[in-house]
Amino acid sequence: MNNLLWHELYGKENEPSENQISGFINSPLWDDLNGWLKREYHTQPKMFYSGCSMGNGNWMGWNAKYKKSGKVLCSIYPKQGYFSALLNIGSKQEAEADALIPLCTGYIQDLYRNTQSGYNGKSLAVQVTDESILRDLKNLISIRAKT
Repeated sequence: MNNLLWHELYGKENEPSENQISGFINSPLWDDLNGWLKREYHTQPKMFYSGCSMGNGNWMGWNAKYKKSGKVLCSIYPKQGYFSALLNIGSKQEAEADALIPLCTGYIQDLYRNTQSGYNGKSLAVQVTDESILRDLKNLISIRAKT
């Protein structure tokens, strides 16, 4: 694939398919997470378009949201060769997340430590670039999924 950005390839009127997402990301990590979310939480990705230009347009374009019982487990933002996962750890889940974080990669530990808690907890923007980060993301999603 050329160096076009995701939102340039798939504009607001051009919703991508799962296969197009997979082809753009071109990483087994995406296929792993997508399959795991479907199996573990019986959820299908729902596509949403974001016009947000924060972070030099890093959040612009189509994203895939995975929901369980009306709660968003995570949102996936495709990038070439990797993907970003936006995950909210609610204020009621922070104690459990705090206990897990020391067992995570240094990247996740730094991201968690440097993300301020707000009224609704912490919103982590995780760049999933290797298997250890994916493992940590899955563990954090499991905390998020608890009702």
